[in-house]
Amino acid sequence: MSPGHLVILLAAGASAGFASGLLGVGGGFVMVPVMYWLIVATGTAQSVAIMTAFGTSLLVILPTAASGTWRHGRKGVVRWRAALVLGPCGLLGGLAGATLAAHLPGWVLRTVFGGVVLAVAAWMGLGPTSRPSGEGVEPRDNRLLLAALGFPIGMISGLTGLGGGALIVPALVGTSAFPVHLAVGTSAASIMFTGLGGIIGYVANGAGVAGRLPYSIGYINLPLWFCLIAASVPMAQLGARTAHALPARRLRYVFVALMLYIGLRMIGVFGWLGLPL
Repeated sequence: MSPGHLVILLAAGASAGFASGLLGVGGGFVMVPVMYWLIVATGTAQSVAIMTAFGTSLLVILPTAASGTWRHGRKGVVRWRAALVLGPCGLLGGLAGATLAAHLPGWVLRTVFGGVVLAVAAWMGLGPTSRPSGEGVEPRDNRLLLAALGFPIGMISGLTGLGGGALIVPALVGTSAFPVHLAVGTSAASIMFTGLGGIIGYVANGAGVAGRLPYSIGYINLPLWFCLIAASVPMAQLGARTAHALPARRLRYVFVALMLYIGLRMIGVFGWLGLPL
C-alpha cells in the first residue's frame, strides 16, 4: 500500500466516522466507493473488489457505530426499545443479504448500491422527512412495524455494505414520528446489530475464494479495516457532537447532498457526462 493510498483510506475513515456520528449512518456510502476504486487499482477482479469493499465496510461500521451511540446515549437520544427490535431483525436480514450478494455479478452490486443511495436521498429530501420531523408528536414504538422494517433494511445492508442507517433514519422519522435527532441516535444503536449479520455472511461466503487481497478473512481485508477504523472511531465522537449543534432541517440537507453525490458517482453518471467528479 502506497503512502497516497494510506492517506486516502485515513481520509475516508475520518469522513465515514464523522458521517456516522452526525447522521446515524454507518458511513459505508463513503467507505465502499473509496475501497472499491483502490482495490480495483491493484488489479483485483471487480467482483472480488466490490465484495471486499462491502464486507470490510461492515466490520468498520461496528466500532464506529458503537462510538457514536455512546455519545448519542449521553445526550439521551437513543430509543433502546426500538433499537433492540430493529437491530436483531436487521441482523438476520444482513446475513441473507450478504449471502445473496455472493451470487450476483459485480456490476449489479455497484448499480444496486448507487440506486439505494439515490433512493434514500430522494426520500429524505422530498418524502415524509421534508415535513416537520416529529416535533411535538410522541414517537411510536410499534414492535411489529419495527420488526417488519428491520429485516428488509438488514437485507439491503448486507447486499450493499451499508450499515442500514441510511434507511433506518428516514424510516423512523416517516413511519414512527421520531424527531430527526432521536432517529439518528436510535439508528446508530441499531446498525451495530444489522452490520453483524452482514459480516458473518461475507466471512462465510468469501472463505476460499481465489483472487482476494492478502490478509483477508473471507471478504474482509484486515489492513484496509485497520486503516479505516483508526480514523473513523474518534471522528464519530466529533460527528455526534456536531449533530446536536445543528438544526434538524440542516442535518437532513447535509445527509441528502452527500448521498446524491455518492449514488451518482457509484452508478457512473459523472463518467458518462465526462465530468471529473
